[in-house]
Parts: sequence; structure tokens; C-alpha cells
Amino acid sequence: MTVALLGTGIMGAAMARNLLAQGVDLRGWNRTRAKAEAVEGLKVADGPAEAVEGATVIITMLNDGEAVRQAMEQAAPGLREGQIWAQMSTVGLAPLDDLRAIAERHGLVFVDAPVQGSRQPAEQGRLVVLASGPEAAREPLRPVFDAVGKQTLWLGPAGAGSRLKLVTNTWALTLVSGVGEALGLAQALGVDPQAFRDVVGAGPMNSALFQQKAAAIIERDFAPTFTVAGAEKDTRLICAAGASAGVRMDVMEAARERFRRAALAGHAEEDMAAAYFAAFTA
Repeated sequence: MTVALLGTGIMGAAMARNLLAQGVDLRGWNRTRAKAEAVEGLKVADGPAEAVEGATVIITMLNDGEAVRQAMEQAAPGLREGQIWAQMSTVGLAPLDDLRAIAERHGLVFVDAPVQGSRQPAEQGRLVVLASGPEAAREPLRPVFDAVGKQTLWLGPAGAGSRLKLVTNTWALTLVSGVGEALGLAQALGVDPQAFRDVVGAGPMNSALFQQKAAAIIERDFAPTFTVAGAEKDTRLICAAGASAGVRMDVMEAARERFRRAALAGHAEEDMAAAYFAAFTA
């Protein structure tokens, strides 16, 4: 099996290393070539078309739906009928029709398979793959998904994966926003932030995500596992999905504003926990 990976950012690079560790013949491309070259053992292509030529499976792991669309349009000269396209980026719902159209135009087998997890699970090969698409794609994709994830959920026709991803991200971004806001209030009221963390840790409100993000804020360690800019993008996708379905996303609208303010204050490429600073910016 030859796999082409379009996108070697934080998540894509980690996935590439796990695929290579499993002996997968992997070619990769990234808009910033240096990021692809930083993955030892990766065959770096000059462009998307070169990367996908002759590949059995194509993975897209890019920032948003428009980036995926552009990459696959550029890949067109190297595409051939029957290739399996595992679209693993978080793109929301609106771009899916355009991506399906690209797949249909080139005779690709389209699988919508965003992943749940951030940098550390990606590096450990412990992502959860939210796969949706044709039954015939399951077995060919098994070694790919097993290399990058601890579990693959097959959810039905293509699009079901992205819908579930928006729901799970709603909860994750709600929690991250709440941690930041609570610690902002703690600072303003003179409350020991570690005492707050200890109290939550001692009861049913605790979670691994809470502990990770609280520690990042308290220690001022904002090395990105998932960036403020990425979180703002995801809240935008969630709010758009809610609007199209007639659901008011009041908490996500507020979270989106917090991530936006943090980005404008210079924290866009820091970990999403840095939305904490939105409590103190005009």
C-alpha cells in the first residue's frame, strides 16, 4: 500500500511518523515544505499531484475545507479512478458537498473520517477515528486507521463523521473555555489557582482535559497541542452547523468571541488554553 498525506502540520506530522513506524510507504506534501521535510523518512513531494500519483490511499489533514479543496484541485493531474480518499481534517458540514463533488469527478472513494484528539494522542497513535463512508473502504483503510488511532468508529454514510466531530468538539471547547474563564476570575479575586485545580480534581467535575488545560494556564506553558486559531475556526464551524439546523449555540458563540479576542491579542498560534487571556483583553 502506498499512502499520500497532504498536510504535515501538528497533527499530520504526528500521523506521518506513526504510519512510517508501521512500515507504510508514505509520500507527503505540505504547503510549507520544511514541515514535511522535518518528518524523518517521509518521501516529500513537490506538490499535491506528485504526492497522490499512484497512491492507494490519499489522506488530507489540513486546516479547513477550503485548504482541502485547493489541495485536491491541485492534485487532480495525479488522481486516478478507484483511489480511496480519507478526508481526516475538521471541515464542518458546508464544504462536504464540494469535496464529494471532487471525489465523484475523479472517481475517488470518499471517506469522511475526522479524528478526535490533539497533539499528544496523535503522537502516541491514540486518536479516535470518526469514519463514515462506503463499506468497501473499511478493510483497505484498516492498517492506516490502526496506525494513527486507538479506535475507529464506523458511523454510516460519508458526513456522519463530521457531524459527530462537531458535537464532540462542542463539549471539548466548552470545557476549555470554562477552565480559562474560571482561572481568570480566580486571578481577579486573589484565589489560589492551584486550590481551584485541586478542588475540581477531588470530585466528579474532574477530567484529563481539565487538568491539562488548567496546568497549562497555571504554569503559563502554551506550547500548542491545538491552537487558539484552530479552536476559533472550529467554534465557527459549530455555530454554522447549529444555525443551519435551527439550534442556538449560545455557549459556542461566546467561546468563539473569547478565542477571537485571544488571537487578536497575539495568542493565535499558542495552545487553545491561551484563550484564558481573553478575560483581560479589551
